[in-house]
Amino acid sequence: MHKPLIGIGSDVVQKPGERDRAFVYTTYIESLKRAGAVPVLIPPQPENAADLAETLDGILLAGGDDCDPAEYGEEKHPSCETMDPRRQKNDLGLARLARERGIPTLGICLGVQVMNVAAGGSLIQDITSDIDHASEPSDRHRHDVHIDASTKLGGILGDQEFNVNSSHHQAIGRVANGLRVTAKAPDGIVEGLEDPSHPFYVGVQWHPEDMPGESSASAIFGAFVEAARKYAREKQNAAADLSPVGAAPSE
Repeated sequence: MHKPLIGIGSDVVQKPGERDRAFVYTTYIESLKRAGAVPVLIPPQPENAADLAETLDGILLAGGDDCDPAEYGEEKHPSCETMDPRRQKNDLGLARLARERGIPTLGICLGVQVMNVAAGGSLIQDITSDIDHASEPSDRHRHDVHIDASTKLGGILGDQEFNVNSSHHQAIGRVANGLRVTAKAPDGIVEGLEDPSHPFYVGVQWHPEDMPGESSASAIFGAFVEAARKYAREKQNAAADLSPVGAAPSE
């Protein structure tokens, strides 16, 4: 069975006196491998995003620090800790390219927020809620989410109520044109978005990569990788159709 190539947008860490590093957490890599994909890291290089996208069968937009609110026309809230601008430019570019070209895309936490901002939406810069959404990765708090059964995410999960982990202090604000809310927490915070016109453009606010033993997480990654596999086959068939008549098959 073909293993699709899925790129993960990488983060940047800066430490005084050290060289900058591009990285992703291995939980994303392991989740994609378990689902049958070949994960690759995409270091921030927005000038090459279009060329990179041509080589990929899927894109994963991972979690991280906050989007710069200037991207959606707002002043920065005191609690806002913006991601490295190189990463932001890269992730926003990848999100737009993937949506335009029909490349299967999964956004997680910051990733779903990037999808919304890239499409013209906004964010709530600091959530005020009775539910503790902003727990630490070492001790992720949990809360329920309600899934809209009529959405792609609803079809993937096959149930309307799930308990998920949570680690975010920002959330979806104004939903961008063309995107649809797929999940909400009991306090009304948006927990999922998708583009219903796209083969697979799905984002969730929780962290399924940190839920490896749970069926909902494996279902999400499994559906994403299957969409990437289908996209790869379609690319291969399209390339074959464009091959000159009588040309020898490539080795």
